[in-house]
Amino acid sequence: MSYFTLSLTLIFVLIPLVLSKTFNLGLEKDTLVATIRSIIQLLAVGYVLKFVFESDSLIYIFLMVTLMIVAATHNAQKKGAAIQGIVAKVAATLVFVEVLTQSILIGFDITPPTAQYIIPISGMVIGNSMVLSILFLNRFTAEVETHQDQTELILSLGGTPKQAIHRQLIQSIKASMIPTIESQKTVGLVQLPGMMSGQIIAGADPIQAVQFQLLIMFLLLTTAAVTSILLGFLSYPTLFNKRMQLMKS
Repeated sequence: MSYFTLSLTLIFVLIPLVLSKTFNLGLEKDTLVATIRSIIQLLAVGYVLKFVFESDSLIYIFLMVTLMIVAATHNAQKKGAAIQGIVAKVAATLVFVEVLTQSILIGFDITPPTAQYIIPISGMVIGNSMVLSILFLNRFTAEVETHQDQTELILSLGGTPKQAIHRQLIQSIKASMIPTIESQKTVGLVQLPGMMSGQIIAGADPIQAVQFQLLIMFLLLTTAAVTSILLGFLSYPTLFNKRMQLMKS
């Protein structure tokens, strides 16, 4: 793809800008900021990845993964501002998911321990975990606020914090996992995932592309379950004080 051809793709940015202006959506600024940031960030990371792939140094791989986790934590923690210590909880969740998935991949020799595999897969795992964290925190904080009276009633009747918050916690975990599960139900029928499509466009054997895509899909399923459950059980205790009373946000 030439730079001229790439410039033509800005048509796909112009369309939402025109629609936003026509229907007074007020999204013109956000759209432009998102477009400019994506161009700068992707071009920058492209050069960085080229350097890291050529060096194949474990130090640079570690730094890249750490940067991903820091950026993802910063973005996800905004939805859980009412939860005490949410930054550490989100960071711990992302680190655990990354270590777990890479340990399985490398430990069972599913993928080689090289930058070309570790960094792209880590990006997909951490990015998906970030989105799931946002979905969970958004739903969980809303559930806690909506059912505050019910929670306090259970506590007043002698229930433990875990019992009082159980329904809201489970509903939030399920709600954050549903998009991943539903996506897998229709993969190949409704959508052709980006990784598989990219490999096919690059000339890879379609069957091999499917195999790699299945790896990612199964990986993201574990990411969804572990992220939602771990973050949930790290978060709910901090909603209560030492007297097992629900703290006001």
